[in-house]
Amino acid sequence: MSTIPIALEHPGVTIASGDHICAFFRGAGERDDILLPFLRDGLVEGHKCIAVMDDPDVGQITNPLSLVLDIGAPLRSRQFELLSSGSAYLTGGYFSTERMLDFWECNVGRAVGAEGFRFVRSVGEMTWALRDIPGVDQLVRYEARLNRFLPRYPQVVLCLYDLERFTDGRVLMEVLKSHPKVLMSGQVLDNPWYVEPEDLLEA
Repeated sequence: MSTIPIALEHPGVTIASGDHICAFFRGAGERDDILLPFLRDGLVEGHKCIAVMDDPDVGQITNPLSLVLDIGAPLRSRQFELLSSGSAYLTGGYFSTERMLDFWECNVGRAVGAEGFRFVRSVGEMTWALRDIPGVDQLVRYEARLNRFLPRYPQVVLCLYDLERFTDGRVLMEVLKSHPKVLMSGQVLDNPWYVEPEDLLEA
């Protein structure tokens, strides 16, 4: 697997094609310390970037990025797609694992196929799963099945979990089990609590 350098807050941190990373943070400031370099570096490298954010205020992402690059060009060319959780995870007012996996298959497959990108960086802000909406109980099964999807394309998926919002330790442990790698304090680490999809889905 090739490695793709990402800046974050610590030089030298790398991620590899196929990585499914759980990123823990506290509050919007720490989120942006992770998210903005991840997207900026991808856009500069010519990668396709897909961000599904729970916050409908897209300016929180586009405005800081516009200070370091011409964000209008990648938005117009669809190199950068910025979506809301309501238009991706929660289409129709509910969550479906199958539909969301189809979403990634369609968008990532098109990016490396018809659109000709050599690599895709995807990020999902996961606080939508805390809402009282049908299907959100599928969160861990979805994350586990995403691990089977990752090897299909040259890609990385970054899942953002705000510890100020996700406060149930049992939920966090289940989330950890479904991610091979975890990002904490600017370091990407192999996750000792990771459980292979086949074992987790049978549990």
